[in-house]
Amino acid sequence: MQKAQDFTKVMQDMAGKFPFDQKAFTESFKSSAVLSEKVAKVALEAVEKSSEISAKWTKDTLAKVGVLTKVKEEPADYSKAVSDFAAAAAEMAAENLAAFAEVAKKAQMETVELMLAAGKDFSEDAAAAVKKAQTDVTAAAKKAAAAVK
Repeated sequence: MQKAQDFTKVMQDMAGKFPFDQKAFTESFKSSAVLSEKVAKVALEAVEKSSEISAKWTKDTLAKVGVLTKVKEEPADYSKAVSDFAAAAAEMAAENLAAFAEVAKKAQMETVELMLAAGKDFSEDAAAAVKKAQTDVTAAAKKAAAAVK
């Protein structure tokens, strides 16, 4: 049986070869993973709610079809049953489409909030990294200048 390769060491070695702050890389990866988890949660909640709406719509429609298929006394009762079914189906469609729209709106708003918060966090992290790099470069330049004298 073939064993799955552990890429932890490979990633650490690769990251170690680049001239950047390992801690910043790790924190960035963790932040991305947290963001992915939050976005996935929003998507899964939307899918769950949409599935509930679909299941209820199907159940309600089948109940209406059951009424539609019952034997009627008069031929005119069949056309009234079809007319009532069509009206009920149109009403259910409007209600359920509005419910789907609310689910989509909620998911969109939550996603935008997450992205705005993530953008702010990433901007702050980037600013801190640039400031640290600038400080390091300035210190190295001063050290090099002192060594030349």
